Amino acid sequence: MCLLRRYLTYATELMLLNIIITLALLMITTLVLFRILSLPKNIWVLFLVQPLVMAASPVIVFIGGILSTEMAQDASLATLPVTVMILGVASAAIPAALLAKKLGRKLATYLGFSLGLIGCCIAVAATQQGDFKLFTLASLFFGMSTAFIQQLRFAAIESARDDNEIPTMLSILMLSGIFSAFLGPEIAVVAKDWITSPYGYTGSFIFIGGLNIVAMMLLLGFQNPEAVQLKQQGETRKLITIIKQPIFIISICTAAIGFALMSYLMTATPLSMHHMHGHSLMDTKWVIQSHIAAMFVPSFFTGWLVKKIGLKKLLLLGTFIYSLVTIIAFSGEQVVHYWWALLLLGIGWNFLFLTGTTLLPQSYQPSERHKVQALNDFIIFGFQAIASLLAGWMLFKAGWHGVVISSLPFIAILYGVTWYYYRHSKKEESNAKSVDSNI
Repeated sequence: MCLLRRYLTYATELMLLNIIITLALLMITTLVLFRILSLPKNIWVLFLVQPLVMAASPVIVFIGGILSTEMAQDASLATLPVTVMILGVASAAIPAALLAKKLGRKLATYLGFSLGLIGCCIAVAATQQGDFKLFTLASLFFGMSTAFIQQLRFAAIESARDDNEIPTMLSILMLSGIFSAFLGPEIAVVAKDWITSPYGYTGSFIFIGGLNIVAMMLLLGFQNPEAVQLKQQGETRKLITIIKQPIFIISICTAAIGFALMSYLMTATPLSMHHMHGHSLMDTKWVIQSHIAAMFVPSFFTGWLVKKIGLKKLLLLGTFIYSLVTIIAFSGEQVVHYWWALLLLGIGWNFLFLTGTTLLPQSYQPSERHKVQALNDFIIFGFQAIASLLAGWMLFKAGWHGVVISSLPFIAILYGVTWYYYRHSKKEESNAKSVDSNI
């Protein structure tokens, strides 16, 4: 017993050291990139701020289901907080954009960070009382805050001095997401028992709230970029006309199904690993961290990959990787199976989401962008919310293998979408050749 306590104390100290090292690396990386790259000050402020406020989402994904199984009367509702968080993102996505336009990026971002801080306070009260409903409400606030955090990439784009800086700036912001992938789960575990509560984790949300306050202080260095008004060109068509376009169907199916399947398997993983198969929180944390990191890391080479193989092959590659995920996940329930499955799931999601996002602008005119993007986000987050809610229900009804098997029809649909994309591209090329020959 004494040896076990020593081990737990050592493990806690090691995780706390990991958090300190991660924060130090964030600072060092910022300084190094600042020296190497000549970019506006705003991007370095956002680089520091984003991981601190993004850490809340991995915490909910990691411990949301585990904590909810203790608090909820019905274990099949364990993934409800993750679902509500995603619904929060969807419901606040359009208001976040409108407020950014009306109030300016800086003030709107402060509003979003404040929602995250409120979410931390509610989560602290929920964990102190063991109240599932209150914890679900906290998840809603975390989701709404995330909608504002997602607007930071547009703040970076608007801060660019010219269009050539935009790809570099977006890549840098993607890099900062890796830090949040490691910060969130580490904080969830290391601060779990800092403050006594029925099921733990009060200290975790106090720690996250502290990071949120630090982020708000750092944001003082951010300057509102001058908003670039996009020229409204082209005839505005009815939404139904836009939706019927093959390119829109391909784009929305790729992004929505790719996102939903990722959320479906990711949400079920912590519950399956820790609650159902007895793997430690440390192992579960490592799997989730690896998955989230795998979602961001490929962004450094996907641009090059698109130039080399094109979007059609990238879509096919992403779908094939999802197929490998199901094979690995179905082959066993050891830590190594979960790790490889979730690692590949993150890479596959990156390829599919990039393909869908890149294709979407081909479906609308500049004057139609706002309503099409709003519909796109609504569908994607709607599918993701449904998938995360079904994950818990399916897991407790049919087990981990049931979750994996139930994802196969949607992977088949992705293969169908890939075939449709190839067919559509050939038709477009044929029509283009016909026009050239007539000329």
